Amino acid sequence: MEAKTVKIRVPGTSANLGPGFDTLGIACSCYNELKLTLYRDERLEIEVYGEGAGDIPTDGRNIVWRSILRVLKRLECDNEFKGAKIVMKNDVPLSRGLGSSATAIVGGIVAANEALGAPLTGQDLLKIATDMEGHPDNVAPALFGGMTISTVKNGWPETFRFMPRLHFKMVVAIPDFYLPTKAAREVLPDKVDRSDAIFNIGSTAMLIAALLKGSKRFIYNAFDDRLHQPYRTKLIPGMQDVFKAAKDNGAMGAFLSGAGPCLIAFADNGEDNVGQAMVKAFAAHNVKAEYKVLSVDGEGAVVIG
Repeated sequence: MEAKTVKIRVPGTSANLGPGFDTLGIACSCYNELKLTLYRDERLEIEVYGEGAGDIPTDGRNIVWRSILRVLKRLECDNEFKGAKIVMKNDVPLSRGLGSSATAIVGGIVAANEALGAPLTGQDLLKIATDMEGHPDNVAPALFGGMTISTVKNGWPETFRFMPRLHFKMVVAIPDFYLPTKAAREVLPDKVDRSDAIFNIGSTAMLIAALLKGSKRFIYNAFDDRLHQPYRTKLIPGMQDVFKAAKDNGAMGAFLSGAGPCLIAFADNGEDNVGQAMVKAFAAHNVKAEYKVLSVDGEGAVVIG
């Protein structure tokens, strides 16, 4: 089997979107790029530029390399290709709730698959990525782009992908601190009240319907959540005030991006005003932040060279 050098671009993502805990995801117009050359000998060369340079492991612990190995083993050619050169150019912030680990996993498996002639289907890749990440909410939009609704049944992930009909930009407030996903999950209760579960089912259904129908009227309260955001508020100083500042300045709604600490608002005008208000609200709680205005990425992981 011959292998070609490939270059892949993968979008960052946001998961949950408020009420859709571990099920909803959306691809964002910030990207990581990955260049892969497979070697037949046991030689591993990893270069990291941009976000994570100096922090991301450049040995066998590297998550991109571990993702590549999953594909090689799945295709039973891990004894044929034992090493690689990996060049990572990262623009997706690390440990901020924008899917940095998902972009690494998806980048690795898509690059390996393409290098070997693309024998695996999108569903095959989704299964590998979900097994590595633990849930499909981030890896699905990273793979397929757009917005995704994902479930896992008997160990197999299923994803419905669509492009929202409602026009909006994502205003992302990025606070100047890290929040590991493990820490954000540890504050969540093992059980929730039935009323809270019902509340989230309704909010999630309303959010999806509004985005599919393009109905702005029903989206304003659709980001409300009782399953994870109330418990994570204590980990992110000023979170509720940032939400309020976004909505007071014209945003349709705001939510915690994934496990955080990034906060995202949907806005269809005045995006800079919304972003500045969110940054100012963070500053009132002694948190330095910046903001970016992003669009929905409709392509997902793509080959760019």
